Amino acid sequence: MKRLNDVPTERVHLWLMLALTFSTGVVDAVGYLGLDRVFTGNMTGNVVLLGMAFAGGADLPILRPVLALVFFMLGAALAGRMLRKGPEGWSWRTSFSLAVVAGVITSLAVFTALVDVQGDSVLGSITTSALATAMGVQAATAKRLKVAEITTVVVTSTITGLASDSRLAGGGSQYWVRRALAIALILLGAVAGAAALNVGLWLGLAVSAAISIGVAAAGYVRHHRESREAGVTAS
Repeated sequence: MKRLNDVPTERVHLWLMLALTFSTGVVDAVGYLGLDRVFTGNMTGNVVLLGMAFAGGADLPILRPVLALVFFMLGAALAGRMLRKGPEGWSWRTSFSLAVVAGVITSLAVFTALVDVQGDSVLGSITTSALATAMGVQAATAKRLKVAEITTVVVTSTITGLASDSRLAGGGSQYWVRRALAIALILLGAVAGAAALNVGLWLGLAVSAAISIGVAAAGYVRHHRESREAGVTAS
């Protein structure tokens, strides 16, 4: 425990955001493969799907991607409004935001374990919309923490940075380790989410929920310890 306490806060935040990146891969695999080809974390994917659907793409969904976009933005807006009133870095508001994400995904894991949402279009849309809301909250929280190169929900800019700043491009390969980890983790998360569907929707959501709970708890404990130590020092 002492060794963990010696790890710089910035490094801890990086680890926590990378864990959420893996979780996003799980959630997006569950949504796309298990809930009518809708992304709940990667909104770029939904925009592209909608463009193809509007152009007459065969059997491409429209309603759920639209709802996912709307509710993702709603989640991000609500989280952004709350977090903007707090200080930079981790605070009780950050812990609360991530606790909300964990609570929503946990509830959906239980819900999908008890109810066949794949067989009901309304329940399926409610599930993807709720997931998108949680991912919007998560994305806004990660943005507020400002962990360089880690958004937790997309890796396109991460891949661009990895290539454009590489030695091959004449750069200094800054942040290449965390960029490579983010790409690998969202990929591995998608693999895990796809594999979990062999058991059921609930399993992938349960994995994501467990990660979100762990991240929220670890971040809170770290912030609480630092705040306590700062109070002792000030005294």
